[in-house]
Amino acid sequence: MQGILFGVIAGIFISLQTVFNAQVGEKVGSWATTSLVLGLGFVSSFTMFVIMDDTSLLSIGQVNKWYLSSGVLGVVLVYCIMQAIRLLGPAYAICVVLVAQLTMAVLIDTFGWFGFAKIPFSINKLIGISIMLAGIIVFKLKKKSNTKIAKTGVLPDEAPM
Repeated sequence: MQGILFGVIAGIFISLQTVFNAQVGEKVGSWATTSLVLGLGFVSSFTMFVIMDDTSLLSIGQVNKWYLSSGVLGVVLVYCIMQAIRLLGPAYAICVVLVAQLTMAVLIDTFGWFGFAKIPFSINKLIGISIMLAGIIVFKLKKKSNTKIAKTGVLPDEAPM
């Protein structure tokens, strides 16, 4: 239950952060926003590190050096999500991000990448991802329909013949 709660909180915070980042990016630019966001994140996390007296940082030599590149991935992540939101809007962008994230997680599970135990691919996973993709298509089709209504002021069923 705790894992689900943390997942829900993370989902809410990811959506809020990305929308806030996109709004800041409109005013100061994408790279300035990325620097600001990750700089403030560093200050916040370093402060918690000091407060919690977490001495496990001394074990960093035991970490696979490739995994330390996650900070660079964070830069790409923040920048790309801001651009996706700017180009697609928050809801559609987050839908695409979530399907891509879930697909990558399934690949990591299936092939046991990065030291994780292999979890066999199942038809349920394929169906789940397919339903999510179908949802994005329906979401996008609905958006086109709403755009047409907004431009013409006429519902599709009310169009003159």
